[in-house]
Amino acid sequence: MNLSLSDIVPPLRWTAPGQVEPIASDPRLPEAWWQALPIDRACLVIGTAQVAARLADLATACWGHLPLGDILPLLRMTDPDKGLRVADDRELALTVFTGVLERLLASDNASAARDAATAAAPAKGDRPIPELIDEIFAVLDDRQRAIARDRVYAERRATLDELAQRFSVTRERIRQIERDLRDHVQARLSTPEATPLAAHLAWLRGRLGSAVPADDLAAAAPWHRTDLATLGVPAWRFIRTLLTGYDQVDGWLVAGGADELKEKTRQLFTGGPVKLPEAVSMVAQLGVREDVAERWLASVPQLRILEGHVVPWPRSVNEKAEAVLAVAEAPLSPEEIQARIGEDYSLVGIRNQLTADDRFLRVDRNRYGLSRWGGEEYIGIREMIVREIERAGGEASVNSIVANLTARYEVSESSVRAYAGGPGFERTQRGWIRVAAPEQAEPYHPRRDVSMTRRSFRSRDGRWWHRVDVNAEHLRGSGSPLPTGFAAHLGMAPGGSLTTSTPSGDVVISWHNQPTMGSIRAVLADYNAGEGDSIFLTVSDGGELLTRYLPQAAPGLPPINMALHLIGYTAPVASEAEALRLIGARIGLPDGATRDEVLTRLRDRGDRDILAFLDPEAP
Repeated sequence: MNLSLSDIVPPLRWTAPGQVEPIASDPRLPEAWWQALPIDRACLVIGTAQVAARLADLATACWGHLPLGDILPLLRMTDPDKGLRVADDRELALTVFTGVLERLLASDNASAARDAATAAAPAKGDRPIPELIDEIFAVLDDRQRAIARDRVYAERRATLDELAQRFSVTRERIRQIERDLRDHVQARLSTPEATPLAAHLAWLRGRLGSAVPADDLAAAAPWHRTDLATLGVPAWRFIRTLLTGYDQVDGWLVAGGADELKEKTRQLFTGGPVKLPEAVSMVAQLGVREDVAERWLASVPQLRILEGHVVPWPRSVNEKAEAVLAVAEAPLSPEEIQARIGEDYSLVGIRNQLTADDRFLRVDRNRYGLSRWGGEEYIGIREMIVREIERAGGEASVNSIVANLTARYEVSESSVRAYAGGPGFERTQRGWIRVAAPEQAEPYHPRRDVSMTRRSFRSRDGRWWHRVDVNAEHLRGSGSPLPTGFAAHLGMAPGGSLTTSTPSGDVVISWHNQPTMGSIRAVLADYNAGEGDSIFLTVSDGGELLTRYLPQAAPGLPPINMALHLIGYTAPVASEAEALRLIGARIGLPDGATRDEVLTRLRDRGDRDILAFLDPEAP
C-alpha cells in the first residue's frame, strides 16, 4: 500500500504542520510520518488503534467544525450516516476511524483505496467539473434556467414579483419552480456521475476551514471563475449554494454560527495581549486557516491588532488605555496613549480617566503606567519633597532632594527649589529643611457644605464636581468666583491658595475676600467650548484640575432631560421617578428620597434652573 495518512485525510494537507506535529508525532515513527510513511507501515509499528487515536485527537482539536466524512472521505462509502456527524465527539471519531482503517488494511484490492483517496483531492478526471455542472442544467427548459440564473445563483437576486411578471405566472408558481429546481440539483448530486463534484466539495470544506474571506471561494480552484455555459454565471456561485452549514457575514464565509465563532475568538484573549504569531496559532485551533487568521482577528468586534499583539478592545476608553499600556509594557504620556488608541477621544478626557481609575498609576509628571506594575506614585512636587524628608529621617538637604527628584521625574530643578523654599517647610540649624509644624488653627467650616452648594454635584465614585457655565468672560481669560462650600470641600480656607495642574498649565485657586479660580481659557480651548456650554471641574488628590466637558443642550429637549443635563447626566431615563432618583443622589440626598425632598433640597441650594424644569410653578 503506497497511501499515506494525508492521502486519505484531506485536512492534513491544509493544516499547518505546527498544529499537527504536537498531536500526531510518535518517537517510534519518522518525522511527519503522516505524509511520508504508508499507512500499513505506520499501523504495523504503533498499531491501528494508535493511528486512529491520533487522527481522532486531530479531528477534535483542529477540525471540530467538519463532518467526519470530510475528514476521512472513505467514510462516505463505508458508513454515510456517521460521515455526516461533526467531529466534536472523540470517542465516536476514534471508533469510526478505527473501523475504516481496519477495513482498508483488510482489503485485498488496494487500488480501490487509492481511487477513494484520489476522489478526496480536487478532481483531475478527463471531464472538467464545470461540464458536469452544466449537465445538471442542460435538461431544464429556458424558464427554469432563467430562474436559476436570475434568482437562485444571481449576485442580485430577482424578486418573486419580477419573475412572475416576466413569465406571466403567479409568485407561488415561481416559488414552486425554484423548489423543484433545488430538488433536481440535489437528486443529480447523489448520482455516481456527480462523484467528482462531491469529492471536490469535501476537499473544499477542508480547504476553507471554519472561517475564510468570501472571495477565497472564487480563488480556491481555477475553474471556479469559469462561467457555466448553461447559466452564464461563475461556477463558484453554484458551488457556494452547495456549501451547507456556511453563513456569509460581513464578507466572510463562516461554518456554523458567525456570532458563536466570534465569541469563541474573543474568549481566547480575555487574559490580555497575546503576540500575533501565538494568536494566529490559537485561532487556528478553532479551524481558521493560519494564512487568513490575522484578517479574521482584525474583523472580530472588540478585538484589535495593536503593535504586533492581539488585545481585547472594549468600548470604554479606560480599557483601551489599559490595553495600550499592557502592550507597551512601559509608562506612556496621555498624548502617546491617545495616538495609539487612534480614535476620537479628547486628550483631556483620557487624562481625566487615567487620574480617576485605580487601574492606572501616575509615575511621572506626564506619564502613567498600570497599577499592577507597582512603583511609586507621582503625587506632586510638594508631596514628594515631604516623602524625601520622611525617608531621610525628618530633614534633608535641598541639594539631595533636587538630585533625587530630577533624576526620577520630569521636574525642573527650579521648580523643586521653589517648592522647598515655600510654605510648609522650614530650615533646620544646619541649613537643611524639614516639614513645618502645622498651625493649630481651627479648621474652616463654611456656612454651607458642598452638598448644599449651588451647581455642585456628586458623581458615582463619591467625588464632588462644580459646574461652570461658560460665558464670554471665561473665554476672554478672566478669573471666576467659586462657591465657598466647594472651595472648603477642596481643603481651602480664607487666606489660602491652591495651585492645580492641567495639561495646558497651572490654574491657581485663591481665597481672599472669596474663593476665586484663575483663567481656564486654555482648558476651554482644548474642548473647543463656547458660550452656553458647561465644564464640570474638581481637584484630584495629586493636585490635578480634573474637567469634564458638557456641550449646550439641544433645543427641544424635554424638561426632565433638561434638568438631568444640568447635573451632567445625558443618558435616557425610563421615567420621571428614575430622573428624580438620579438628581437626588447627585445633590447628596440618601437613596429613596421623595420628590418633595428633592425639590426642597434644590430650592435650598439655589439650583433654580434645575427646579424650573421639574416644577415650573415653583416660586
